Amino acid sequence: MAEYYNANTILYLNGAFVKATEAKMDFYSQSFHYGYSVFEGIRSYRTAAGETRIFKAKEHFDRLKASAEALNLPYTYTTQELTAVTYALLEKNNLQNAYIRPVVYAPANMSFNLNTESFIVIEVWEMAPFLGDKLLRVMTSSFQRPNPKGFKIQAKAAGHYVNSILASQEAKAAGYDEALLNDMHGFVAEAPGANVFVEKNGKLYTPGLGNILPGITRATVLELCAELNIPVEEKMFTTEDMYGADAAFFCGTAAEVIGLASLDGKPFTAAWENTIAKLIQENYKNLTLENKSALLTEVMGVD
Repeated sequence: MAEYYNANTILYLNGAFVKATEAKMDFYSQSFHYGYSVFEGIRSYRTAAGETRIFKAKEHFDRLKASAEALNLPYTYTTQELTAVTYALLEKNNLQNAYIRPVVYAPANMSFNLNTESFIVIEVWEMAPFLGDKLLRVMTSSFQRPNPKGFKIQAKAAGHYVNSILASQEAKAAGYDEALLNDMHGFVAEAPGANVFVEKNGKLYTPGLGNILPGITRATVLELCAELNIPVEEKMFTTEDMYGADAAFFCGTAAEVIGLASLDGKPFTAAWENTIAKLIQENYKNLTLENKSALLTEVMGVD
């Protein structure tokens, strides 16, 4: 599709830079038939100084390796190698503000036997915030997040995202902007492609690890809370516990930090501009742009 690539777009495929229109893969790949691949979503930004910076490159490529190993996909790349390749790829495509998608995928294999090799592709394109920039109307999904005993839930595996697509499509068909999924025990887990935080009485809450993808943006938000002396707790809670809260937000590399207007038609009660959530949103953006002079060092003007 034109929004992702054109006749001049270059991607990185198994050690070579090739035109996206000329790239090929084996349609007997285990990944194509079974969703057996792992990937990352990464962003690069034009910083306040005008330089191109991949945000949290090490964390993302380290997680790509961990995901591949969790799924028994042979992995022969180093984080340093892939980071350098990605900077070169951005330059070849004349991109600074970009979305970066590495995928490690399997060879032709119609059996379930272990593979002895794997392949990699890295693609880059321009992409606005995945969920837009307006407060979201969200619904509780009828779909649950997968049972972590049935999957390596900490791995960013392609097949897991069938669940995400179904939940998101359901929400949009019902007139909402996005979904929020519970885990198998009825506790809030995450959005189809983002983690969730809720704000109550000057404190943030977020689901703990175990039934969620351990998001890199989520970890960044926790770091920001520590720097800003914002109290935050990882705990189990329900969608009913979220009703009437001051604010809530989703966070993820694609979505960045985006606030929620309502959950199941019930509005969050504080004015977004006066929330800790808004402060986190501003600081996250300034962090990605390396706009150090705009980073707030304490909570100010938050009711």
